[in-house]
Amino acid sequence: MSRSGHEYDVCISYGLPRAGVPAAASFRRWAHAALGNRVRRADLAIRLVDEREGLAMNRHYRGRDYATNVLSFPAELPEGVDLPILGDIVICAPVVAREAREQGKPRNAHYAHLTVHGVLHLLGMDHEDPREAEAMEALERRILAELGIADPYPDA
Repeated sequence: MSRSGHEYDVCISYGLPRAGVPAAASFRRWAHAALGNRVRRADLAIRLVDEREGLAMNRHYRGRDYATNVLSFPAELPEGVDLPILGDIVICAPVVAREAREQGKPRNAHYAHLTVHGVLHLLGMDHEDPREAEAMEALERRILAELGIADPYPDA
């Protein structure tokens, strides 16, 4: 999809029933907002999974024995390969629904936040130290505000 000179291809796949999960168009809109003007071309995939698949992926890739809300897998292209592939994001729908309920947030707002969060990871941002976390959270707040979504970190 071209957006003011930018080419973003965001592929959405569902590994669970789609009831209660936002439409692919919503995930694309949120990903495009996170990509903004940060890159000219981007190709990424977002997969929505159930708790079983989320647990299996978190166990396999991170050694953690629970399903987490979002996993990001930045592409590791061989040297000299110049493709716009950013990587993959995996969002565990039951975890997102549970967290939204527990935190008193609209479910779609939480999906939007985790999509933006995952895309920023694919762009190289992280939150391993307090300064990185602060910068990433500030950017997430700004992107979500542009989408009309409330601050996901109101207590920070």
